[in-house]
Amino acid sequence: MRSHLLNDTTAEQYRRSVTEGIERVAAKLAATERPFTGVTVDALSPAIDAIDLDKPLLDTAAVLDELEDVYLRDAIYFHHPRYLAHLNCPVVIPAVLGEAILSAVNSSLDTWDQSAGGTLIERKLIDWTTARIGLGENADGVFTSGGTQSNLQALLLAREEAKTDSFAKLRIFASEVSHFSVKKSAKLLGLGQDSVVSIPVDHDKRMQTVALARELERCRRDGLVPMAVVATAGTTDFGSIDPLPEIAELCEQFGTWMHVDAAYGCGLLASVKYRGRIDGIERADSVTVDYHKSFFQPVSSSAVLVRDASTLRHATYHAEYLNPKRMVTERIPNQVDKSLQTTRRFDALKLWMTLRVMGADGIGQLFDEVCDLAVEGWRLLAADPRYDVVVEPTLSTLVFRYIPAAVTDPAEIDRANLYARKALFASGDAVVAGTKVQGRHYLKFTLLNPETTAEDIAAVLDLIAGHAEQYLGESLDRAS
Repeated sequence: MRSHLLNDTTAEQYRRSVTEGIERVAAKLAATERPFTGVTVDALSPAIDAIDLDKPLLDTAAVLDELEDVYLRDAIYFHHPRYLAHLNCPVVIPAVLGEAILSAVNSSLDTWDQSAGGTLIERKLIDWTTARIGLGENADGVFTSGGTQSNLQALLLAREEAKTDSFAKLRIFASEVSHFSVKKSAKLLGLGQDSVVSIPVDHDKRMQTVALARELERCRRDGLVPMAVVATAGTTDFGSIDPLPEIAELCEQFGTWMHVDAAYGCGLLASVKYRGRIDGIERADSVTVDYHKSFFQPVSSSAVLVRDASTLRHATYHAEYLNPKRMVTERIPNQVDKSLQTTRRFDALKLWMTLRVMGADGIGQLFDEVCDLAVEGWRLLAADPRYDVVVEPTLSTLVFRYIPAAVTDPAEIDRANLYARKALFASGDAVVAGTKVQGRHYLKFTLLNPETTAEDIAAVLDLIAGHAEQYLGESLDRAS
């Protein structure tokens, strides 16, 4: 079995195997006509259950044939222009090349003696990102597995920086439409059920700073400690951006850590047209970015950035076998000193390859295209009497609801929208997401594919309406 180890003697076998796999995927991408086949759990499970993992096929071609049946045929393809659901982007080719390289070399970015140049490349990209944000010369950061981990680490640093004799006194302030990872992080950090204070949002789904100021005052009056304010630059459901300059003023006034969750909106850091929409982010104490959302990178490629590099010491632990303290005085750069993870992939390489081939403007232009597309989609929805659209987009998300002319019962309209989403998914013709707004079921387009057109949006809206009308017709038949 040594013949399967990647080394100098198997380089040619590696080339053949990877080429064969790439050719299969390329053929699949070229032939994909729908984002999904519509396969069900019950239909697909038996094929996977029947595979005996203790009986290998011993042949790459045979394994790829099998993979076609259990994965490639029924995968959900984000590159298709009618995949409009979650924050999944099509990926750029330089990043995919980077993924192939980093997987083969298999550097671990925890210590210098496992990564060398990889360490310096990651540090260079962190410096590039903090400069784009405007965090200043003392800024630093580290790559993470995603926005949830970045938010957790940022709030860990905020907790450790807070001046208190009791974690029970700490409070985190976030908008009512902030990411669920804020509450999850509070739980993991041992801060209790009441530690996250939900701040209402305005009509545009942005945090109300008047309400934030009131809650900060109440916190101080009650003898509690305002540990952090989490401002969102691109909410998951609406793409809304909280008023960052006003929030920064309040954080400064109350001596509170300001964290900006820009997992989605970080694409504006490269934007040619819309960078001004995140003005104020430069005043944050920490920032979350997900390159795998709006920089068109494969999962995962993310980072947490901080204004003051010294705060990263709260994630630092030294082990004699790995990163002994003496290495600090010897100026040996070990990224594990900054990270919640130990073994960690060289995910930074994907962004490095992208910037070196395309440049920041190339990425920004792609993100600007989907933001422009969202405006076109909003106009279509606003002019269509079949739909109610919630807010005009700030980034590239549209939240809307099918409203039949002949039905007034909100619960029945909920059921029609739920049915339409499920039926559309089952057909495989398009994939859309769903959420709730004020307790009612809505549908959602998350537009991250520059290949999607206004015509695609219009066609999917017709498909949704057709499924909803079918449900309502069948419902009326049942009632009669």
